[in-house]
Amino acid sequence: MSDDEFRIIRDSIYSHCGIFFDDDSKYLLEKRLARRLTALSLNNFREYYHFLKYDRNKDQEMMDIMDVLTTNETYFFRESFQLSAFTDEVIPELISVKSARGDRTLRIWSAGCSTGEEPYTIAMLLRDMPSLRGWKIEIIGTDISQRVLQHARRGVYTKSSFRATDERYIKRFFYEYDGGLKVTDDIREMVTISHLNLFDKIRMMMLGKMDLIFCRNVIIYFDLAAKKKVVEEFHRSLHDGGFLLLGHSESLMNVTTLFTLRHFKNDMIYQKPERSALGDGL
Repeated sequence: MSDDEFRIIRDSIYSHCGIFFDDDSKYLLEKRLARRLTALSLNNFREYYHFLKYDRNKDQEMMDIMDVLTTNETYFFRESFQLSAFTDEVIPELISVKSARGDRTLRIWSAGCSTGEEPYTIAMLLRDMPSLRGWKIEIIGTDISQRVLQHARRGVYTKSSFRATDERYIKRFFYEYDGGLKVTDDIREMVTISHLNLFDKIRMMMLGKMDLIFCRNVIIYFDLAAKKKVVEEFHRSLHDGGFLLLGHSESLMNVTTLFTLRHFKNDMIYQKPERSALGDGL
């Protein structure tokens, strides 16, 4: 892959989804995309770029690239301190606020859900909360990779996914299936798994308003401009007072001032301010 080929292919990927490869990542991109050249019987990366730009199957190929490029390391009950803040502090606050408005619905989005462990974890945590009995709970998991979404929809997991899972959850919400453990139907029915590119503004708008968004270990792959674009869409997608949960290594510092950083007992979590708190008189 020449330097020119690297730049034009890198820029095509960035325009599509915001994943950015700096100049030091040339070898990584070349290594991962080499298998696509083989699959398409192409001779070089210049031909591959023309395929991405002009071939009638270019959209499908860009989706196939996402399967090759994205890292999907995850497991159930990841970042337990944040999940404690979610169940013990954030959800009770949302319940109180929404109940006061006569609203008994809760919509949660797992953006970049990978193979599904995160949205199913959310469902398991909410399943047994007495304060949510009678509520309509909707959990939406989305990812750009079709390969991991197939795994998520199937809901069958092996040992590596359970490294942080308490045995009581395994006994209650999983059963042996096809050499692994499958999520029970009652949990799977709480979760909708869908394909979504976070750069697709129209599709994001179609999801509707959310009370809470998990987007953990996703924006680390974006440059500053892409982070701003995606986070601003998250802000638009949230109800006033809604929450954004990022990964422990991620921050909105120097990205946006749209969110307030709340200091809870268990963790720090971003919140979209109520409009009245912004001083607009609404």
